[in-house]
Amino acid sequence: MPRANDTQKAERLNLALDLLRREQLPEAATELARTFSISLRQAYRYLEQAQHLRGPVPVVAPKLAFTVKLSRTLIERLRTYASSTGLTLSEIVSRAVLMLLNRGPRRG
Repeated sequence: MPRANDTQKAERLNLALDLLRREQLPEAATELARTFSISLRQAYRYLEQAQHLRGPVPVVAPKLAFTVKLSRTLIERLRTYASSTGLTLSEIVSRAVLMLLNRGPRRG
């Protein structure tokens, strides 16, 4: 069985948190397992994680691969920056593109 993606994990944790507030542990596990078609054992794992949450987990849109061509020099600079900051290449590029898009159209 494939692993859950980040969106699925967030949805499962949020429901687990909600169920813990309304139901006893065995009933919550059964409901979680039934809702997401997961094993009872996995449902208990989500419930255990949810017990440590302060609030709901933000549900993020799943990421897709997007291929672009960059110069070797730019790739080397990105990798160096990623290594020094601990960020992933994906996170760096996402932030840069969002900054550019949020500036809006420029005249000139």
